[in-house]
Amino acid sequence: MHYRLRQLVRALNGRIFPHEQSLVTQLLSTQELALFVNMARFDQRHCLDVCLTLLRAGYSTPALLRAALLHDVGKVDDAGQPIPLLYYGIFVLLKKVAPNLYRHAASNGRGLLRPFATHANHEQRTIKMAMRAGCSRETLAILRDYAHGDETAATQALGWADNVN
Repeated sequence: MHYRLRQLVRALNGRIFPHEQSLVTQLLSTQELALFVNMARFDQRHCLDVCLTLLRAGYSTPALLRAALLHDVGKVDDAGQPIPLLYYGIFVLLKKVAPNLYRHAASNGRGLLRPFATHANHEQRTIKMAMRAGCSRETLAILRDYAHGDETAATQALGWADNVN
């Protein structure tokens, strides 16, 4: 519960400072940066925090850092609309107490349930969006392995940093 409250406070306070924006700009290509900028500010903040956690832990591989910044870009739907923050609490609750209801809402995916479909498929959507943006093979491999649950040194690091943020 404490972890989720901390996430909510971070999301509501999701500012990105100029020196952080400079880091994002240095790491991402123009097309990758467009994906990052299209995310909701709270998702940008989360992805940046994942990247910064990796950097503080000594990781410096550009493909891993780019994957950290981009791992949630699929949370933007085909119309360019990010998932509203309110839905995240509902996702967490339903996945824990009524997973079948979450899956049903995600399979419907129309109207007010559209964010459920986007959320449930965001990892696969991320891979497709990253491919269209011309991400490197190395970055795509990390995103693909992470989405499929394949354990590599890169996905273990990304998973660890994602889970602490």
